[in-house]
Amino acid sequence: MKKIIFTEKAPAPIGPYNQAVLSGNTLYASGQIAINPASGELVTANISDETKQVMQNIQAVLESANMTFENVVKTSIFIMDMNDFGAINTVYGSYFNEKTAPARETVQVACLPKNVNVEISIIAVQ
Repeated sequence: MKKIIFTEKAPAPIGPYNQAVLSGNTLYASGQIAINPASGELVTANISDETKQVMQNIQAVLESANMTFENVVKTSIFIMDMNDFGAINTVYGSYFNEKTAPARETVQVACLPKNVNVEISIIAVQ
């Protein structure tokens, strides 16, 4: 059985998918990009601010499922330019305890939705 997770504190989906799906005790969250949910505008002035908005959106989805970043067991990071890895990693790392950080992969891609520079998805377990 699955439960659809939705919060107005994160951007609404821009296609036929949901922000997240809770199946049993596992949360599968769709990739988040740097859309400010209050304004609907992209935050792309610099890669650090963009990554921070992505992480805030993920946090909102986690909170709507009564979870925190401590529940995250896996992340996938998609970036347009591997040269941004260091800045992305610095912001990303500030949301996790290094000793209990999740498994992850980081992949450079050719294009992302709305031509953003970073998209991150997560899997979390209660």
